[in-house]
Amino acid sequence: MSARNGEEDPQQCSQKVVYVRELDPSDSDSSGPPTSEEDGEAWLDAKKSESSTTDLWIIQKLIRYMKTGNQTATLVGLCCIQDFDLTLEGNQMAIRDNGGLEVLVNVLETKELKIKLCALDVLKTISENIEIRINIINLGITPILVALLDDPAKDLQMKAAQCLAMVCLRRKARKIVRKYHGIAKVIDLLDVSPEILATNIEELNDQALDSINLAMAGAEALCSLSASRNNCNVMASYGVIPLLARCIHSIHERVTTPALAVLANSASIPHYSLGIITEGMIPDIVKSLEGDEKLQTNGATTIFKCAVTDKARDLIRIAGGLDPLVKILSEESLFENKKLLAGTTGAVWMCAKYHKNIERFNQLQTVSALVRHLEDTNEEVLTNTTGALSELLKDSSNHAVMVTTGGIKLVVNLLNETYVPLLRNVPLVIMQCARDSKCMDKIEELDGVRLVWSLLKNSDPRVQENAAWALCPCIEHAKESGEMCRSFVGGLQLTVSLLSSEDTGVLAAVCAALSVIAKDLENLAVISDHGVVKKLCQLVDTKDKNLRQQLGAVIANSCSWGGNCKEYGRRGAIPSLVSYMIDDVPSIHRTTAQALFSLSKNAFNCITMHESGVVPYLLKAVSAKDEVLQEAAAGCLKNIRKLALEAETFHLYDDKDEMLSEDDEDAIIMAKIAEEHEKKK
Repeated sequence: MSARNGEEDPQQCSQKVVYVRELDPSDSDSSGPPTSEEDGEAWLDAKKSESSTTDLWIIQKLIRYMKTGNQTATLVGLCCIQDFDLTLEGNQMAIRDNGGLEVLVNVLETKELKIKLCALDVLKTISENIEIRINIINLGITPILVALLDDPAKDLQMKAAQCLAMVCLRRKARKIVRKYHGIAKVIDLLDVSPEILATNIEELNDQALDSINLAMAGAEALCSLSASRNNCNVMASYGVIPLLARCIHSIHERVTTPALAVLANSASIPHYSLGIITEGMIPDIVKSLEGDEKLQTNGATTIFKCAVTDKARDLIRIAGGLDPLVKILSEESLFENKKLLAGTTGAVWMCAKYHKNIERFNQLQTVSALVRHLEDTNEEVLTNTTGALSELLKDSSNHAVMVTTGGIKLVVNLLNETYVPLLRNVPLVIMQCARDSKCMDKIEELDGVRLVWSLLKNSDPRVQENAAWALCPCIEHAKESGEMCRSFVGGLQLTVSLLSSEDTGVLAAVCAALSVIAKDLENLAVISDHGVVKKLCQLVDTKDKNLRQQLGAVIANSCSWGGNCKEYGRRGAIPSLVSYMIDDVPSIHRTTAQALFSLSKNAFNCITMHESGVVPYLLKAVSAKDEVLQEAAAGCLKNIRKLALEAETFHLYDDKDEMLSEDDEDAIIMAKIAEEHEKKK
């Protein structure tokens, strides 16, 4: 039985073997580092070339024997090769360098069952090596393995699926399986009756054991295939979700573990996150948090990805899932398992977004447990930890814990990091802490506000947005906020410059920060000199409701400097602001009414408001339950009415040919303009 690329010269093969042996292990890394296509797969470097020269020579002879011999010789050669430790890199390379991969792939297309079974055993083991995995994919093994899934021999199906699980760690192989319609064949392996899955191994007959083994192999193959989102969508269309629910409910851990790994890969897809709820999988997922580390990792990761709705978060709490999550965070023996920690902190983060869960988390002292992980070196763990803290610190009772545990210093230190997802979360933690006076004192002491302000220079819009939101309470609760803002060289100019951003989230957050900055008259003078009025007027036509709300607030606070009030009217901002009163969002009504009240202190603006039809909206706002809205609307109406009365007074005095005092000169001019507009109507 010959190899596809022909038989190599024995002398050359021998030279190859000797060369492999003579290499210094410290300088050899023939497998190479994992590529990005491995989707985070870790290649175990511990298996270095420990093979003896004799072993390599025997493997070389066996492969030559398999190439030139008959079927019996091939079978004997395969059995002998299995006697070697095929996890050693030296033995794996010896098989590859002597043309053994071509032989192993070729024999899979024969009709001899025993030969194919032995070949699959060898291939499954040596394909742990990344280079060999690439080689056998290039030799066309993937379609062959897919075809073997149709074989009536259960053992062959199982080994083909296990080998497919290794091969499909490569993106190219996953795509080939989908192309050759192999996903449906793999899913069929999971179709085991619930009775078998719920029965102990000792009580199962041979046929039932075969079903368990097939389900295990199929789940392992699906675990690799599910690294592709396209494959996950195809799997869902073939009805894999109910079968996964059946598998994770099994008492057989070897079936549950890979099935849960499939969910861990795919739970972020809406079909799967919904299926986890509808199929009642959450209690089984929570149960996995009490298993071994692999089960815990897959369970925590699945919760992290599927807890995207309040309903899912509530079901996790009802199933008792919060307690084991915090327990994992507190066990020092698990601190080295970064994948487990990343999944667990992420799960806590998602679950903490539901207000009912925060109460239980507080009882479990979750904030203290999370603070311990702020010193972790893993960026994903840090990102999820800070995300969880940003949610839990919305409860003011947790602020004191951050001070007593030293969490403030650790969070401020993270502002110096460069990992973008982490920098999106850290300002949110600062924002929540800054609302507490003791926390704010510590943040100021550590120069945290300056570090937050510097994040506005980051190129990521979400980092800019969250940093701007964090500045609001920092400035508001700082002891000398006005002086602090001016002490940051270029800080105010940088903030104003972000009003040119194309991201509405950034614009809304920056407007919120500027509205707080503008409360200090000296700071307002600085940002006015940097053209804040012009930039705000360019934004007033926005349709974004959050931005509208923040625009109203910053305009209201920025009218008290110089000619800003008149400038807003001159640049045509008032008609757009009046249109905000049509929105059905009460918070927009409040800030808009405040802005209109501030603008109405200029007579020209009162005329524009009246012409824009603001009076009916203000009359309606006066009767609202919001006292701030009532007061602002009433003040605006008062100023408009005052101008109207002055216009009427001017008209009466003009009929009697009487003169008004010089003090009323400006009011008379404005009143005359108002009267002329009334006549035109």
